[in-house]
This record gives sequence, C-alpha cells and structure tokens, in this order.
Amino acid sequence: MPWAGNRGKALARWLGTGLLGLLLLPVSLSLEVSVGKATTIYALNGSEILLPCTFSSCFGFEDLSFWWSYNNSETFKILIHGVVKNEKSNPKLKLIADDRITLEGTTKEKMNNLSILLRDLDFSDTGRYTCQVKNPKEKDLQHNATIFLQVVDKVEEVDNTVTLIILAVVGGVIGLLIFILLLKKFIAFVLKKTREKKKECLVSSSGNDNTENGLPGSKAEEKPPTKV
Repeated sequence: MPWAGNRGKALARWLGTGLLGLLLLPVSLSLEVSVGKATTIYALNGSEILLPCTFSSCFGFEDLSFWWSYNNSETFKILIHGVVKNEKSNPKLKLIADDRITLEGTTKEKMNNLSILLRDLDFSDTGRYTCQVKNPKEKDLQHNATIFLQVVDKVEEVDNTVTLIILAVVGGVIGLLIFILLLKKFIAFVLKKTREKKKECLVSSSGNDNTENGLPGSKAEEKPPTKV
C-alpha cells in the first residue's frame, strides 16, 4: 500500500529530526555568557566603570579562550585576550591593549568571572563592549554577550515627583479605608454596649416588686373595718 510507505518515511524523518535535536540541545545550551541584565550603562567622564562578564558551561572547560572587544561606528579593536587552563586556575593574560584596563574577575571556585575595570573614561570610550568565550572542550563552541557604554558629562537625576505623588495618594486611600473600618467597628461596639445596657435596665425594672415595700404606687394592705 503506497500510503503506508509514505507514512513510514515521514515517521522516520520525524524521528531522525527529533533525535538530532536532542543531540544538539545539550551543546546549544552548554556554554553561556552574560554581561548582566542592563543592555546600556552610563558612566561619568573621567571616572571608572566595571564591565561585567560571567560564563557557565555544563561540561566544564579546558584551555578556554576569552577576549573583550570594543567597537563603534568607526573603530573595532581587541581590548584584552586571555586563556584559562582549567577550572582550578585563574586566567592568564596574553594581550592588554590599554593600560587603563585590568581584569577583575576570577575563574577559581566556579566564579567564572571575566569582568574588566576601565579607568579614566573618556567620551571616545562610548561604544559596544563584547565579552566572548571559546571552549575547546565543547568542540570550540563560542558564545558572547554585548553591553553598550555611554560616557556622559553628568548623570541625569531621575525625577521621582510623579512616583511620590502616586505613593502618597495610594497611602492616603489605604489610610482612609483603615480609618473607616476602625470607625465602623467602634460604632458597632458602642451600639452593642447601648443595647446591652437597655436590656439590663428592662430586666431590672420588671424584677422589682413594690407591693409590700410601701413605696408610692404600691397597693396598701387592706384592713378590716373597726367594729364600734
């Protein structure tokens, strides 16, 4: 039956694709490089800035190569290049293009930190900084991450006026609701006490028997008429 043969071929292709995906998935997810959550950072002219870079590998690493590169619309250059022998050793630097740059990270104790410190910033340092890692243990698999540095003459202060107004309004509303709830409970308490007091008065009034007390409104004891 022709349709059965076509169906079998389609199933074989599907299984082959699935198995290939399973084989490639660990490799694709093994080596990762990160420069943090911020894609853009700002720094003052003349100050210093730490450019973060960390990496992770599920399979470990040997003779791992790493480098930082800088580029803008006109220039591309390698800033720093080094090698890490294994997980028990620190990076060994092979190239530092600028004496303002120092490697601040360590790869011992599973830190896997390749961050660099850039000092005496200038406006010309504005641009993209890429941290790239290559691991021979994973068939020279490479991965990189990029962060954009903007050098400015002053850091803009964030105006939090609107935020403070919103917080004040929300706080006022919450405080008003709490006050209303407390007032409601107080009124309920007063009403309850008032009802209890009235009930006690009614019970006390109905329990008093003044017929023999000689009090006003009581019935006087009737005496038989005196015989003459």
